[in-house]
Amino acid sequence: MILPWVETGWKGLTRPICLLVVVSALLSLIPLQRSIDQQREGDEGRPEEILFFPSGVTLRRWSGGYSGLLAAIYWTRAVQYYGRRRLEHSRDFALLGTLLSVTTDLDPHLLIAYRFGSLFLAGKTPEGAGRPDEAIHLLQRGIVANPDYWRLWEDLGFIYYWDLKDYAHAAEAFRLGSERPGALPWMRALAASVAARGGAIQTSRLLWSEIARTGDNESMRHSAESHLAALDAQEVLNKLDGLLAIYRQREGREPRSLRDLIARGYLRDIPLDPSGEPFTLGPNGRARLGLKSKVDLGLLQ
Repeated sequence: MILPWVETGWKGLTRPICLLVVVSALLSLIPLQRSIDQQREGDEGRPEEILFFPSGVTLRRWSGGYSGLLAAIYWTRAVQYYGRRRLEHSRDFALLGTLLSVTTDLDPHLLIAYRFGSLFLAGKTPEGAGRPDEAIHLLQRGIVANPDYWRLWEDLGFIYYWDLKDYAHAAEAFRLGSERPGALPWMRALAASVAARGGAIQTSRLLWSEIARTGDNESMRHSAESHLAALDAQEVLNKLDGLLAIYRQREGREPRSLRDLIARGYLRDIPLDPSGEPFTLGPNGRARLGLKSKVDLGLLQ
C-alpha cells in the first residue's frame, strides 16, 4: 500500500503545510491578547512584551498566501486595543504603533489601516496616542506602497496642519497629493491657502495663479482671483507698515495719515488695492484697507 503523501508527493502537502503555518501564526496572537488583557485589568505591562512574536514581514513570508487574512486580524486587534484604551481614558497606547506596523507589513495595501491608524496615533491623549510623528511615519509608508492614492497625502497634510502646525510641510503634502490621479480640485486650493498661512506668499501666489488659469469651473477661478487679490493687498500692507516704521524712527513722531509719508518723500502717492480703493492709516498706526474696499483679507486666515 502506498501512503497518500508518497503518492501525491510534496506538492500534495503544500496546502496542509500552509494551513499549519497560518494556524501557528494565529496562535501567536494569544500572547498578544494576554498582554492586552493584562493592561485592561490594570497591569500596564511593558511595550517590549509585544516584540517577542514575529514581525509583520516575517509573518507575511510564513503565511502561505494568507497574509491578507492575518492583516485583517491584526487590524481588528489594533481597533479593539485602541477602543479599550479610549474607554478606560488611558494615556498609554504603547502597543498601538506596533500593531499598526505589523498590520501594514502583512498587507501594504490595507488603506483603512493607514488612514484610521494615523488618526488613532495622532490624536491628543486620551482621545489618541498623542504621537503625530508615528502617524506621519505610518502614512509615509502607506504612500510608498500606494503612491497613486491621493487621500493618504490629504491625511498627511492635515496631520502636519492640525497636530504639528507645520504649514510648510502641510502645504507641500496637499500640493503633491493634488498631482495624484483622481485627486479632487480643492487639494490645490488647500495647498495654496495653507502656504499663505505659513508665510510662503510666493508659493501661495503661484498655486492660486495656476488655479485661476486652469480651474475646472467659474466658481473655483473666481475664488482663486479673490485669493490673489488678498495676497496682493497683504503684500502692499506689509510694505506700508515697513515705511511707517521707518518714518517713526527717522521723524520721531507718529504720522497722521499716509499723506505724511508722501510729504516726507517716503511715498510718491497713496497706493490702491486690487479693487481700486486707496489704502489708509488705521487708528493703531498700521496701514489698512479702505472702508469701501472689496478685498477680503479673511481669505488668508
